[in-house]
Amino acid sequence: MEESKVQKLIEETIVELGFNDCFLVELKESPNRIEAYLDSDEGVTFEKCRKISRKIEEVLDEELWLGEKYTLEVSSAGVGRPLRLKRQYKKNVGRMIKVKVVNEGRFVGELLEVTEDKIVLMTMVQDPNSKSKKKKIEKRIDINFDSIVESKIKISF
Repeated sequence: MEESKVQKLIEETIVELGFNDCFLVELKESPNRIEAYLDSDEGVTFEKCRKISRKIEEVLDEELWLGEKYTLEVSSAGVGRPLRLKRQYKKNVGRMIKVKVVNEGRFVGELLEVTEDKIVLMTMVQDPNSKSKKKKIEKRIDINFDSIVESKIKISF
Protein backbone atom coordinates (compact mmCIF):
# COMPACT_ATOMS: atom_id res chain seq x y z
CA MET A 1 0.00 0.00 0.00
CA GLU A 2 1.34 3.39 -0.93
CA GLU A 3 2.20 5.70 1.93
CA SER A 4 -0.24 8.61 2.14
CA LYS A 5 0.83 12.24 2.42
CA VAL A 6 -0.57 12.31 5.95
CA GLN A 7 1.32 9.16 6.97
CA LYS A 8 4.54 10.60 5.62
CA LEU A 9 3.84 13.90 7.42
CA ILE A 10 3.27 12.12 10.74
CA GLU A 11 6.42 10.02 10.43
CA GLU A 12 8.50 13.08 9.46
CA THR A 13 7.02 15.05 12.37
CA ILE A 14 7.96 12.31 14.85
CA VAL A 15 11.57 12.45 13.63
CA GLU A 16 11.65 16.26 13.44
CA LEU A 17 10.49 16.56 17.06
CA GLY A 18 13.11 14.04 18.18
CA PHE A 19 10.62 11.44 19.40
CA ASN A 20 12.64 8.53 18.01
CA ASP A 21 11.07 6.15 20.51
CA CYS A 22 7.61 6.83 18.95
CA PHE A 23 6.16 5.18 15.86
CA LEU A 24 2.89 5.20 13.93
CA VAL A 25 0.86 2.03 14.46
CA GLU A 26 -2.39 2.81 12.67
CA LEU A 27 -3.77 5.64 10.58
CA LYS A 28 -7.43 6.07 9.70
CA GLU A 29 -8.16 8.67 7.04
CA SER A 30 -11.50 9.90 5.74
CA PRO A 31 -12.35 13.09 3.83
CA ASN A 32 -12.42 15.38 6.89
CA ARG A 33 -11.03 13.21 9.68
CA ILE A 34 -7.67 11.76 10.61
CA GLU A 35 -7.07 9.36 13.49
CA ALA A 36 -3.42 8.55 14.20
CA TYR A 37 -2.53 5.91 16.78
CA LEU A 38 1.03 5.99 18.10
CA ASP A 39 3.08 3.64 20.20
CA SER A 40 6.46 4.09 21.80
CA ASP A 41 9.28 2.03 23.21
CA GLU A 42 9.13 4.26 26.31
CA GLY A 43 5.39 5.02 26.51
CA VAL A 44 3.33 7.58 24.65
CA THR A 45 2.67 10.64 26.79
CA PHE A 46 -0.08 13.21 26.40
CA GLU A 47 2.61 15.83 25.82
CA LYS A 48 4.13 13.92 22.88
CA CYS A 49 0.70 13.46 21.29
CA ARG A 50 -0.06 17.16 21.77
CA LYS A 51 3.21 18.32 20.19
CA ILE A 52 2.84 15.94 17.24
CA SER A 53 -0.78 17.00 16.74
CA ARG A 54 0.06 20.72 16.80
CA LYS A 55 2.86 20.29 14.25
CA ILE A 56 0.58 18.29 11.92
CA GLU A 57 -2.19 20.89 12.30
CA GLU A 58 0.22 23.62 11.17
CA VAL A 59 0.82 21.80 7.87
CA LEU A 60 -2.83 20.82 7.37
CA ASP A 61 -3.95 24.40 7.99
CA GLU A 62 -1.38 25.77 5.56
CA GLU A 63 -1.70 23.14 2.81
CA LEU A 64 -5.50 22.61 3.20
CA TRP A 65 -5.20 18.89 2.37
CA LEU A 66 -8.50 18.29 4.20
CA GLY A 67 -10.07 21.67 3.61
CA GLU A 68 -10.65 24.24 6.32
CA LYS A 69 -12.79 22.07 8.61
CA TYR A 70 -11.37 18.76 9.74
CA THR A 71 -10.85 16.63 12.83
CA LEU A 72 -7.40 15.41 13.84
CA GLU A 73 -6.92 12.92 16.65
CA VAL A 74 -3.44 11.83 17.69
CA SER A 75 -3.40 9.35 20.55
CA SER A 76 -1.72 6.34 22.09
CA ALA A 77 -2.55 3.01 20.51
CA GLY A 78 -3.54 1.93 24.01
CA VAL A 79 -3.16 -1.43 25.67
CA GLY A 80 -6.52 -2.72 24.39
CA ARG A 81 -5.70 -2.26 20.71
CA PRO A 82 -4.24 -5.13 18.68
CA LEU A 83 -0.49 -5.42 18.24
CA ARG A 84 0.35 -4.68 14.58
CA LEU A 85 4.11 -4.25 14.32
CA LYS A 86 7.07 -6.43 15.36
CA ARG A 87 8.36 -3.43 17.28
CA GLN A 88 5.25 -3.62 19.48
CA TYR A 89 5.80 -7.31 20.18
CA LYS A 90 9.44 -6.67 21.10
CA LYS A 91 8.55 -3.98 23.64
CA ASN A 92 6.04 -6.35 25.27
CA VAL A 93 8.34 -9.34 25.85
CA GLY A 94 7.63 -10.65 29.34
CA ARG A 95 3.96 -9.64 29.28
CA MET A 96 0.92 -11.88 28.93
CA ILE A 97 -0.73 -11.76 25.50
CA LYS A 98 -3.76 -13.30 23.81
CA VAL A 99 -3.10 -14.54 20.27
CA LYS A 100 -5.68 -15.71 17.75
CA VAL A 101 -4.04 -18.02 15.21
CA VAL A 102 -5.34 -19.14 11.81
CA ASN A 103 -6.81 -22.67 12.07
CA GLU A 104 -5.40 -23.22 15.59
CA GLY A 105 -7.68 -21.18 17.83
CA ARG A 106 -6.48 -18.92 20.62
CA PHE A 107 -3.50 -19.00 22.93
CA VAL A 108 -2.82 -17.03 26.09
CA GLY A 109 0.67 -16.93 27.45
CA GLU A 110 3.79 -15.01 28.34
CA LEU A 111 5.57 -13.54 25.34
CA LEU A 112 9.09 -14.95 25.70
CA GLU A 113 10.78 -14.04 22.45
CA VAL A 114 10.32 -12.23 19.14
CA THR A 115 12.31 -13.14 16.04
CA GLU A 116 12.11 -11.93 12.45
CA ASP A 117 9.38 -14.41 11.54
CA LYS A 118 7.75 -15.62 14.79
CA ILE A 119 6.90 -15.11 18.43
CA VAL A 120 7.48 -17.62 21.22
CA LEU A 121 4.90 -18.02 23.99
CA MET A 122 4.93 -19.95 27.26
CA THR A 123 1.38 -21.16 27.65
CA MET A 124 -0.62 -23.71 29.60
CA VAL A 125 -1.97 -26.69 27.62
CA GLN A 126 -3.82 -29.85 28.56
CA ASP A 127 -1.43 -32.52 29.81
CA PRO A 128 -1.44 -35.26 27.14
CA ASN A 129 -0.33 -37.84 29.74
CA SER A 130 -3.21 -37.14 32.13
CA LYS A 131 -6.70 -38.59 32.08
CA SER A 132 -7.97 -35.41 33.71
CA LYS A 133 -8.87 -32.66 31.26
CA LYS A 134 -8.18 -30.13 34.01
CA LYS A 135 -4.50 -30.99 34.40
CA LYS A 136 -2.35 -28.50 32.52
CA ILE A 137 1.35 -28.22 31.81
CA GLU A 138 3.52 -25.37 30.58
CA LYS A 139 4.55 -25.53 26.95
CA ARG A 140 6.64 -23.27 24.71
CA ILE A 141 4.98 -22.67 21.39
CA ASP A 142 6.22 -20.90 18.29
CA ILE A 143 3.71 -18.85 16.31
CA ASN A 144 4.65 -17.51 12.88
CA PHE A 145 3.69 -13.89 12.24
CA ASP A 146 1.91 -14.85 9.02
CA SER A 147 -0.48 -17.12 10.95
CA ILE A 148 -1.48 -14.50 13.56
CA VAL A 149 -4.98 -13.14 13.08
CA GLU A 150 -4.88 -10.84 16.12
CA SER A 151 -2.82 -10.30 19.27
CA LYS A 152 -3.59 -8.18 22.28
CA ILE A 153 -1.96 -7.57 25.64
CA LYS A 154 -3.84 -9.51 28.32
CA ILE A 155 -4.80 -7.08 31.03
CA SER A 156 -4.87 -8.47 34.57
CA PHE A 157 -6.33 -6.73 37.58
